[in-house]
Parts: sequence; C-alpha cells; structure tokens
Amino acid sequence: MTVVVTIQHPAHVHFFRNAIAELESRGHEVHVFARQKDIAIDLLEAYDIDYTVLAGRIESMRDLPVVQGKYELNLLRKAARLDPDLMMAIGEPGVAHVGTVLSCPSLLFADTETSKLQKRISVPFADRICTPDCYTLDHGHKQVRYPGYHELAYLHPDRFTSDPDVLTRIGATPEDSLVILRMVSWGAVHDIGDSGFGDIRSVIDRLEAKGARVLITAEDDLPPELDGYRIDAGPEQIHHLMAYADLFIGESATMATESAVLGTPAVFVSSSTRGYTDELESRYELVYNFSGENRQRRALETAEAILDRDRSVYESRRETMLEEKIDTTWFQLQQIEALCRA
Repeated sequence: MTVVVTIQHPAHVHFFRNAIAELESRGHEVHVFARQKDIAIDLLEAYDIDYTVLAGRIESMRDLPVVQGKYELNLLRKAARLDPDLMMAIGEPGVAHVGTVLSCPSLLFADTETSKLQKRISVPFADRICTPDCYTLDHGHKQVRYPGYHELAYLHPDRFTSDPDVLTRIGATPEDSLVILRMVSWGAVHDIGDSGFGDIRSVIDRLEAKGARVLITAEDDLPPELDGYRIDAGPEQIHHLMAYADLFIGESATMATESAVLGTPAVFVSSSTRGYTDELESRYELVYNFSGENRQRRALETAEAILDRDRSVYESRRETMLEEKIDTTWFQLQQIEALCRA
C-alpha cells in the first residue's frame, strides 16, 4: 500500500518514525511531506527519512492563510500523482482536506485540546481521529481512544534504550545533578494566548542554588548572558539526556511528558493545561502542572523538593504507568491496516 505522512513539528518526526520504518520494512511505500521547520528537518535528516518540503514557515498569524493554502495545494498535487491508500498526520487539516478531495482515507492523531482552530477545520473532514483515553474532548463516532500517549510511540521501552554516552558529550557524569529547562517561543497556533515563566534568570539561580547543572533547550535565541546554558547536543540526542536528568522543568507539554515516560519527574509551567499532563500528575505523579497565578514560584518550590528526593521513587511510578499503557507505534500500525482494509 501507499501511505502519505505529513510533518508539521519536530515531535511529529518522533511520533511517526518507527511506524514509517515498520511500514517500509513490510514493503509498503511511504511518502513524507513537511513544512520548513529547522529542527523537524534536522530530525528527518538524522533519522534518514526521505521527505519533500511543501511550504515555508508560518512566522505570524497573518502568514497562516497564505502558507496553509500553498501547503495544501502542493499536498493535493503530490498526493494526486501518488494515489495513496491512506494519508495521516497529527491534527493536520491539509491531510483531512486533501483526503476528502481525493476520496482517500485520512487518519489524524490528536492529544492537545487547546488547538481549537486546527480542530475546527480538520475534524469534520477526517475519517478517523485517534486520541489518548485521557483526552478530554469528544469528537463523536470518528474518534478512537487508546490507553497511551503520543510519546510512547518512540519512548516506550520496546522502542527506546537510553545511551549513557550522551553524558560524555556534554561533559557530565552520572553523579551530576542535571536539570533540563525548556523555553518555547509561543508562536505555534495552539500556543496563542499562552505563557509560561516570568523571569528565567531567577529560575536558573534557584536551581543552581540546589547544586544542579541547568541545561537549556529553547526554540528562540537566548540572551547572550544565558547562551552558555544551551544544550550542546543534536536534537536526536535530547531524549537520551532526559533519561539521565534528575528533573525537567519547562513550558513544553510534549517535553514534560517525554521526561515523565522516561521516569524523569517533570514540572510543566504554562497558562494552559492538557489532558495527558493532568493524568500524568493525578494518576502517576510523574508530572506537576502549574498554570495559574504565581505559577513560577509554586513550580520552583516543587522543583526544589523533587531534587531532594530519591530518583527511584519516579522509576517505580514509571513502571506502574507502563503496565497500564501501550506501545503507541503498535496502535498506529493497527489503525493504518484497519483503515486501508475498510
């Protein structure tokens, strides 16, 4: 069969890469289309995934209609030539729209309740929407819920083994107390109106006072005085580093969840919430969410307390979570086969 996959974000590369490899190993044809987004392209290259860029970046909301229109037109042209059996993406309206025009089944995955505009223009046209069972929205008869998270498509222990050499690459040892600090640009459509930290310098100072080495990963350029904190490792190495960190604290729900499923406690700081980060707190105590007033102060108090705890507490909680959740790549393949047979 012929399958089209679209990539809008670096996390989408991770989410689909094992399914792509599995489909190709079974003799199927997979075509990957992407937007021009630096880290996403870097990851496609790092994992040796063939791809075609269909449109440039969306720099602002004013760019969105023009860039999306160009993207969907190019996707339609490419897909019409390929005559695919299935098109799939994470929440991407282009796949649902083009699939409808070509009478090709479209399979969407979604886990972020806040991306309302995207859902409004994609869900009505999609054939199937797959969501974690902790996802709080109801999309009706098209929706299939599964016991898992997007991040378990690539960080489930059947799919991922951490590499201790990543510590050597950044000049660290297993005895070091490492904290990964994530700052986002708030430029994505689902981030509109959201915010996270108020004063990043005070965050670093508080964590360093606990004896931690702070490693920053950021979507935008850092101020010159913080540039020395930036992680000096390729984007494909970040999950290995997360596995050996003592704490994640940041504005990215995806990275908070990635850390949690690896057994590293995560503090998520954002004015918005997610069903999956809420469940990882209420059910497994692997993520701590701070979205209201004084969120930075309360998040730092929790981060300091975590750094005083034994890491084995979180390893045990991770094992409980893994017993109750599935390998999401396996679920993807199951859904692909079901839709292609329909």
